[in-house]
Amino acid sequence: MGSLQGDVATSPSLSSTGSSGSGNDNNAGGGGGTGGVRIYACFAYGGTNSFECYEPGANRWRRVGGIPGVPDGHVLKGFAVVAVGESVFVIGGRLCRRDDVGDGGGGGEYHDTDVGVRADVLRYDVRRGEWLACAPLLLPRFDFACAPCRGRICVAGGLCSLSGARGTAAAEVYDAEENRWSPLPDMSTMRYKCVGVTWQGGFHVVGGFAESTCTAADAGTSMVLQSSALERSSAEVFNCHRGVWEIIPGMWQLDVPPNQIVAVAGRLFSSGDCLNSWKGHVEVYDGELNIWSVMDHSALPDLSLLASSLPPSAQQLYLTMAVVDRQLYFLAGYEVAGDDDDTYRTVSLVHSFDTSAMPGIVPAWNSFQPKMDHEHNVEDGSKELFSQCCSVQLSS
Repeated sequence: MGSLQGDVATSPSLSSTGSSGSGNDNNAGGGGGTGGVRIYACFAYGGTNSFECYEPGANRWRRVGGIPGVPDGHVLKGFAVVAVGESVFVIGGRLCRRDDVGDGGGGGEYHDTDVGVRADVLRYDVRRGEWLACAPLLLPRFDFACAPCRGRICVAGGLCSLSGARGTAAAEVYDAEENRWSPLPDMSTMRYKCVGVTWQGGFHVVGGFAESTCTAADAGTSMVLQSSALERSSAEVFNCHRGVWEIIPGMWQLDVPPNQIVAVAGRLFSSGDCLNSWKGHVEVYDGELNIWSVMDHSALPDLSLLASSLPPSAQQLYLTMAVVDRQLYFLAGYEVAGDDDDTYRTVSLVHSFDTSAMPGIVPAWNSFQPKMDHEHNVEDGSKELFSQCCSVQLSS
């Protein structure tokens, strides 16, 4: 079985394609604060995938390029984007063919047809601006939990087939130095649409659509599946020292899978679930009491209220959350009307919440509109977020 002990270096280069856009990040700041931070996420413009970078220090979005290996007219869904060191890994996913079913005027009406489940793993070297092909997953999967842990990458759960909606309990770990995936012990619960986060030294797999397995007393080795709110609200934690999974009943407390959970300064934060990425406040988790509570001064019915430049009719298209030092950065996109009644465009905004702000002294919330690449100053309404984001801290 795989282990999470030991040190990790960079993964070997198997093949590479240069990135488009502004190239590498070697001259883009460095050091502490936000100057050396890069936040990466994957979007789609119609049938074109777009790997993009937000630089908090410069307050700028730029397009890195497409995702290698994803054909034109196809989009990738349900994959993971995770950072280790100065590299970003794009892992697994579900490949879909995208057909324009609109009137041909670019109105953003598409039909997606599943093509297959991928085991592909790509690594983007942030400093060099290069894509590298890594060893594939042992088990193709999408909608799975993923998080860096002790310099390695852990994945667990997910769906492995396009037919049916039954998750897997299988888990594995990637060692970048060896460029190798190794199996971890199976979880006790089959899950998909679960969220992964590393906290207190353990890889946590939280919530999701879940089924536990047990052996019927009168059926020998036959398996009996059990699905209830108990399983869906639980979490499983891989204990790195003991090499076993431990279950935490009721850690999520909702029957709907979480959207994102991030760790900041030893605490866990969340802002919504997979049906509603913003539910009106930031929540913080108390591990001793096993409860989530509303973070002080975080309540806002709508994040768009932070931006005076948005018209009242603006609709949120996407929202993803990244950690920068002790702040939560919410990267948001809003649909606003275009120059005529039949068009619309996407306005990108960034909202930040300081988890260490002192009430009455430093405001917890800030909001700003980032600069865009010249060719993307105006984004059409078909822009979609297809991954959660991850942040990279470049060394000086």
